[in-house]
Amino acid sequence: MSDVIKDVTVENFKDTVVNHEGVAVVDFWAPWCGYCVRMMPVYDELAANLGDKVVLAKVNTDEQVDLAKEYQIEVLPTFAIFKNGEIVDRKIGYVPLSELQAAVEKHL
Repeated sequence: MSDVIKDVTVENFKDTVVNHEGVAVVDFWAPWCGYCVRMMPVYDELAANLGDKVVLAKVNTDEQVDLAKEYQIEVLPTFAIFKNGEIVDRKIGYVPLSELQAAVEKHL
């Protein structure tokens, strides 16, 4: 995982994502999820491309069940794009880098 991507928990989610002024992308994932594992290199590449412009975070939904419930995560992986603390877009499942990056850049 890229050094730019932050593992977040219930305890630091608000400080890292919700209170961030600007764009944040949260990867809601689980270790048993095949598409989640396939998306890891794509998310790392997104971090390499946009890590200086956005906050990138990961939430392990097996460990952070309350966050998954709060944000109504029903399918993994779900990439929630936040702007100024509010979800403005979601991408679900395996998403090509170009599509994920375009969705994020639309909110910069």
